[in-house]
Amino acid sequence: MATFLKKPLKLALVQLASGADKSINLSHARSKVLEAAQAGARLIVLPECFNSPYGTQYFPKYAETLHPSPPSKEQSPSFHALSAIAAEANAYVIGGSIPELEPESKKYYNTSLVFSPSGSLIGTHRKTHLFDIDIPGKIRFKESEVLSPGNSLTIIDLPEYGKIGLAICYDIRFPESAMIAARKGAFLLVYPGAFNTTTGPLHWSLLGRARAVDNQTYVALCSPSRDLDASYHAYGHSLIADPSAGVLAEADEKETIIYADLDNDTIVNTRKSIPIYTQRRFDVYPDVSGESTK
Repeated sequence: MATFLKKPLKLALVQLASGADKSINLSHARSKVLEAAQAGARLIVLPECFNSPYGTQYFPKYAETLHPSPPSKEQSPSFHALSAIAAEANAYVIGGSIPELEPESKKYYNTSLVFSPSGSLIGTHRKTHLFDIDIPGKIRFKESEVLSPGNSLTIIDLPEYGKIGLAICYDIRFPESAMIAARKGAFLLVYPGAFNTTTGPLHWSLLGRARAVDNQTYVALCSPSRDLDASYHAYGHSLIADPSAGVLAEADEKETIIYADLDNDTIVNTRKSIPIYTQRRFDVYPDVSGESTK
C-alpha cells in the first residue's frame, strides 16, 4: 500500500482574532496552541497575519526582518515566539503568516514560518499570489500596493509523518501549486487565509473542497475569527476537508479551535475508488509537476 502519511496525525486549526498589540497577539496564540496540544494535536496551524491586524496599512508597521536566519529577538519577536511555542507544545506549528521586511530590497512579503517540535525552523513560504481584487460596490483590496510576491512553491517534510504543501490565502485560487505538491507526495495542503465576508461565502469552502477533490489529499484552511471592530472583516469558517472533499470540521465566525484525525488509509482508499492518479492523460496535456517525465 502506498504511504503518504506514515502514521495517524491529529490536526488543529486555531481560529483567532488579532488586535493592535503584537505582544498580546503572540501571547494569545501561545495559549491557543498549547490548548490544541493538550487535546492531542501534533500539527497546529495559526491564521494569516496572526501577529497583527490584517490590512495593507498595517504591513509596514508590523513587519519583521527574518534574515539572516535565525534573526535576533529584536528583528523578529514572532519568529522566536513561534519557535518557543512549538517546543513548549511539542508539536509542529505553522505560524499562519506574518508581515516580513527584506531590508536590502526594502520589499515587504506575507510570510509563513513552520517550526518543528524542537523549535527548529523547517519551512518558509512567501505568499506567491497577491490579493488584488475589485468587486464594485463590495470590496477593493490591493496587496500589491505594499507587498511583493514570493517566487517559490513550498513543500515541507515532517519527518515522522510525510510531506505537506503550504500556501497562503489567495494562493488557493491557483490550482497548479496544489497539484504540484500533491503529485510530489503531500498528504495535506495547508492554507492560512483571511478571506473576507464578500469572497468567503462565495468561494472559501468551495476552493478548499475543490483542491481536496482535485488532488485527493487532505486540505486545511485556517482563518482569523471575525472582528467587526477591525477595518477588515475576516470570514472565519476555518475548515478541514478529507481527500473526497468531505468536510471533517468547520468553524463558524467566532474564535475557536477545530480538529481532525488524518490517516493514510483514507488517502489510499480514495485514490483506489476513483483512480485519477493512474488515469491522467499526460500525452494530451502537460504535467505541471514534472513528475511524469521522470
